[in-house]
Amino acid sequence: MTVTFNAFEVFEIAEQIERNGTDFYIRAAELFDDSDACQMFLRLAEWEKEHEGTFAQMKQQLSEQSRQVSTSESEDLLPDPRVMAGLAVFGIRTYPAEELRARQEKTDIIRRAVEKEKDSIVFYHGLKEFVPSGADKDRIDEIIKEEMRHIVVLDQSLKENE
Repeated sequence: MTVTFNAFEVFEIAEQIERNGTDFYIRAAELFDDSDACQMFLRLAEWEKEHEGTFAQMKQQLSEQSRQVSTSESEDLLPDPRVMAGLAVFGIRTYPAEELRARQEKTDIIRRAVEKEKDSIVFYHGLKEFVPSGADKDRIDEIIKEEMRHIVVLDQSLKENE
């Protein structure tokens, strides 16, 4: 069984990835009394929220034609973009931040966040294949660059905490 997605569905998945990222970083911020760590995670959550808005805008701009089902058989569709987003980046949980727990080492959470950012970058590179306009591809490239900056921020924090 081959499952394909149209651009509208892919943007829904991208939006959910960003929502999951926002939730993950907010939960991470709640776990620490350390104001620097808390502020870093809240800043990352804010950036993820901005990315979600960008993908929502791009999805709105799609024509009705691109919203049509792109598979030959309707049963090939995966019904919930949230599930696909979870599988793609933040695990299979509906609420990926649940994997974070109190008394978890800050460095473990930061490492996990770096891996999630890397997975997001890979997903967004693939997302560009679904985007017809060069301007939208440029916007996705900007988000990829921002995700790379997130990794730099996380790596710096990791070095400071090891």
